[in-house]
Amino acid sequence: MQKDVAARPPRRRALAGRVRWCTRGLLVAVLSQAGSVLLWSAMVTTLATMAVGIGFLILPVVMIAVRGLANFHRRTAREWTGRGIDTPYRPTTSDGAYDTTGAFAHCRELLSDPATWRDFLWMLLDAPLGLVLGLLPAAFVAYGLNGMFVTPFLWQSMGPHWGFGATWFITDQGEANLAIPQGLVLIVVGLLIAPALGRLHIRFNRALLSPTRNARLTLRVEHLTETRSDAVQAQAAELRRIERDLHDGAQARLVSLGMKLGLADTQLETNPDLVRQLLADAMESSSQALTELRDLVRGIHPPVLAERGLDGAVRALAVALAIPVEVCIDLPKRPQAPIESAVYFVVAEALANVTKHSGADRASIRLWYADGGLRAQVGDNGRGGAKAEGGSGLRGLQRRLAAFDGELDIDSPPGGPTLVTMELPCEL
Repeated sequence: MQKDVAARPPRRRALAGRVRWCTRGLLVAVLSQAGSVLLWSAMVTTLATMAVGIGFLILPVVMIAVRGLANFHRRTAREWTGRGIDTPYRPTTSDGAYDTTGAFAHCRELLSDPATWRDFLWMLLDAPLGLVLGLLPAAFVAYGLNGMFVTPFLWQSMGPHWGFGATWFITDQGEANLAIPQGLVLIVVGLLIAPALGRLHIRFNRALLSPTRNARLTLRVEHLTETRSDAVQAQAAELRRIERDLHDGAQARLVSLGMKLGLADTQLETNPDLVRQLLADAMESSSQALTELRDLVRGIHPPVLAERGLDGAVRALAVALAIPVEVCIDLPKRPQAPIESAVYFVVAEALANVTKHSGADRASIRLWYADGGLRAQVGDNGRGGAKAEGGSGLRGLQRRLAAFDGELDIDSPPGGPTLVTMELPCEL
C-alpha cells in the first residue's frame, strides 16, 4: 500500500508533463502559421515598397518582429528543456534613425548578418514542420476524446457514416461503442508522442537558430574582450579601494603611532607620566591598525574561506544573517581557489541585498556541482523587483562572474519571491 501511495505523485507529474507538452504543441502550431503569414506578408510588402524608398524604413521593423519570434523560441527552449539557444546576431553599430541614410545603413547591417537569412529559412521550414509536430499530439487526443464521449452517443443523429471519432463505417450501436477503446488508445498515443515531438521541434529550432561555428567564435571573442575589460576595470577599482583603505585607515594610524613614539622618546626623562600615556595611546593605535589590516585582508580573501572551504564559509555567512536562512550544499570536492572566492563574494553580496532591499523574513542558499559547472542559488520571500540595472549591486556580481565565464540569472517578479542563480564552469 505504501508503495502505491509513494508511486502516485510521480505518475501524476508525468501525466501533467505530457499534457503540458500537448498544449505547448498547440502553441507551436499556432505560432508557426501566424508568424509565418504575418511576417512573410510584411516582408513582401517591404520588398514591394523598396523601389519608392519606404521599404528601407519598414524592413528594420519587420526584422525586429522576425528576431522577436525567433528569440521567443530560444527562450522557450530553455524553459521547456532547461537548455536554451544562444543568440547569434551580430551587434549593430548604426542607431537605426528613421531617415534615408540611417535606415539604409541599418538595413545593410541586418541583411549582411548571416543569422538574418537563417531566420528566414527557419520560418519557411517551420510553417509545415511546426504545424505537423505541434498539432499531431493534440489531434490524437482530441480525436480520441471525441471517440470516447461523442461518437457512442450521437452517432445516430449524424446518420450512418465514417464516424467522427471512429475509423470505420458505423451502422449500429455496437460499432459505435468500439470507438471508446479506440479513443483511449489514441489519447494514450497522443500523450506518449507529445514530449518526443516537442523536443524534436526544439532540436530543429536549435539547428537553425543557434549560432554557426564561425558566429560562435566571433561572439566568443567579443564576450572575452568585454569580460577582460570588465575584469581589468574591476581589478583597478579593487586596487583603488585597497589603496584608499590603507591610506585612510592603517597608514594614518601607523603615522600617528610613529609620532607618539617619537614624542615619548623626547619626554622620556623629563615627563614619565606623559610617556606612559603616549605609550598607552600607541598600543591602542597599533591594535586598531592591526584590526583594520585584518579587515582589509578579509575583504581580499576571507580567512574562513581558506580554513573551512566554500561550504563552511557560506554556512558562516548564513549564520551571520539576521533572518533565518535555509542552506543546502552538495559539493563532493573543493573548487579552485579563485572560483571559491568569486562564488563566496557573490553569495555574500546577494545576501547583503536580501538584508538591505528585499524586506524578506526568510532566505535560502543552495550550492551544488553538476555538468562541469558550480551552481549557486540565493532566494528570498521578499518584495521582488530586483534588476541588474537597478543599482542593487547585481551588475557588479555579473561582472565578477563574467571574468570566469560565468552567468548570473535574476528571477524577481514584483511581489517576489526573488531567486538569483549563478553558474561558473569549473573542475573540482
